[in-house]
Order: sequence, then structure tokens, then C-alpha cells
Amino acid sequence: MYAFSFSSFRLSNFDFQTAVDIISLRLGSPNRIEAPNTQPHKLVLCNSRKLLEFRASLKEMLNFDRRSILRILLGATAAQTARASTTVLRVGGASIEVSLDPQGFDLPQEALLDWVKSAALAVTGYYGRFPVPKAGVRIISAERKGISGGRSFGNHGAQCRISVGHSTTVADLKEDWMLTHEMVHFGFPSVPERNHWIEEGTATYVEPIARARVGIMSITRAWFEMVRDMPQGLPAAGDKGLDQTHTWGRTYWGGALFCLLADVGTRKRTANGKGFEDAMRAINRAGGTIDVDWPVERAFEIGDKATGGKTLMELYEKMRSAPVMVDLPDLWKQLGVERRDGMVVFDDHAPLAAIHKSII
Repeated sequence: MYAFSFSSFRLSNFDFQTAVDIISLRLGSPNRIEAPNTQPHKLVLCNSRKLLEFRASLKEMLNFDRRSILRILLGATAAQTARASTTVLRVGGASIEVSLDPQGFDLPQEALLDWVKSAALAVTGYYGRFPVPKAGVRIISAERKGISGGRSFGNHGAQCRISVGHSTTVADLKEDWMLTHEMVHFGFPSVPERNHWIEEGTATYVEPIARARVGIMSITRAWFEMVRDMPQGLPAAGDKGLDQTHTWGRTYWGGALFCLLADVGTRKRTANGKGFEDAMRAINRAGGTIDVDWPVERAFEIGDKATGGKTLMELYEKMRSAPVMVDLPDLWKQLGVERRDGMVVFDDHAPLAAIHKSII
């Protein structure tokens, strides 16, 4: 256990999940961390400035980088992990070790394992294989219903931790997007803090596409949610480029918008012969996984080489420092994907209809 005190807030007796939440948060993320209901400790952060001060102080005290801190904290739950029920799944050429919280679930173990396998198959379909040869998935029992608290990290290999409520149903698992999102993270390298938007953007963009391609969700719903949510990534008044504006919307959906533009741009340039997935696969095959640190330029250059152009680097140069407005209604119309009366309709005669069909 560790105890650190700083100015107007205090952290004591925190467990692994709380520590991962602290370290993984970025400026612009929610200014609070919700500790599991079964844990006695609470953490209150006044604002993003104090969060940054806390992280800087913790880093200075230990003189470690983020990954080193996580290595220390991983040991804090070694005994608890040893008590968990563990099963190894073979999916997409990978071994995925699934650990279930010893506190138990109302759901049968097989339902939870099927959920993990479905998410892994979706990610395998997009990457052409599971993005890492070995991975760990820790499923924590929680009081509240549903799936929450997903976190992925590259310590001792690719791992993620996710909470499932005691009363969660099989239907809830089938509707879940979070585990797929976390597994997509496995296939992209860890990049500098200012580029965190591409880590979250790829996971946000790829997740519904991967799930729709294997039939976990419908193609119509995948496009509906993309059309509905993508505007959250557009720059607001006062925003700068993606490397300087770290709000939730610009990090997740601004990053996803970058991926969408890269996907459409690549397919237009190659007559629909190559797409964003080809760049992602090349980055992953070159060793770009969550447990390595790369400059973002290295990833983009590898991706561009795979698609025979400079789409990623040119788009990055355009969006990194300046806010770029995108006419999304026109883009959807060009793709033949339009939202009407709470649903989407497809226009097969639209100029870029073939591209939207290739994406999903």
C-alpha cells in the first residue's frame, strides 16, 4: 500500500484500479475518479490542473515513467490475481488469459468467456489476426449492473482490466462495446501524451466497424452511431489542433474523425484498393503494440508506406496544430450515409457509396 498527500487532496490505501485510473487519465478527462463501491477509499480531484500537479508530483517522487509506476502497482494485486479463476482462450493465433474475480458473478463463467472471445474475434477480423500473441483480460466483479471501468495497458505484455456488475445479463454483454475498444488498443503503440488522441481515436473508430463486420452489431446501427457521435470531435471555439486540445470530445471523437478522414482519403487515392485497416495492420506487424513506446510519426510513416501514399502524415500535419472544420453532412452525403427520422438510410448511387460499403 502507498499513501501520498498533496495540498488540498489526499490519496491513501489505493488499489491497483484506482492507481491505473490516476495514471491513465489525461488533461480534459473527467475531473473525478469513481472508486469501486466495495472499496473504502475515495479520491477527490478539484480540477484538471490539480490532476496534472498530482501526476507530476507522483512521477517526481518515484522518479519513474508511467510504465515503471504501473510495474510497481501490478505487484500490489499479485495475491488477488493468484486467487482468480483463470482460463486461456485461443483466438486469432493468440493466447488470451482470462482471469475472473473470485467474488463471483451471477452470470455463468461460459457467458463471460464467450463475451471475451466475441470481442477478440472482432478485433482479429479487423487486424487479420489478434494484434498481440499473448494478452491478459482481468474481469472484476462490481456492484453496479453493466460493464464499466475498462482500462488497457502494456505492462508485462498487453493487458486490460474491466468491471462487470453482479447482476449483468447476457444481453448486456452482447450490447457491450467497451471490451472490443480496449482490445483494439493492443494493436497500436503507446505514443507521447500530446498524441494520445490517436490511441483513443483508433479504438473509437475501429470498434464499431470491427463488431459490425463479424455480426455483433448491425451495419445500420454502426453507421447510425458514427453519424450521430462524430460531430463531438469537431473543434469548438478556442480549440487548437489535436496535439494541443485534450478535451474528451477532441481526444476520442476528434481522433476518430482523423481516422475516418484517413480511411476515406486512402480509399479515394487507391480507388478503394487500400484503407485505414491496411495502415493499422502494417503498424501492428512492424511491432507497434501497446507495450512499446513510439513517436507517432513512426507509426504514421509505416502506415503510409503500406498504402503507398502520405495520407496519414499529410493529415497529421494539417490537424496537429490547427483546428480543422469538416463538413460532416456533406461527407455523409458523399458516402451515401444519411440520418433520417432517427435512423440511417443508404444511397447506393452516392459518389463514394462504394467506399462506405468497403469500410463496413
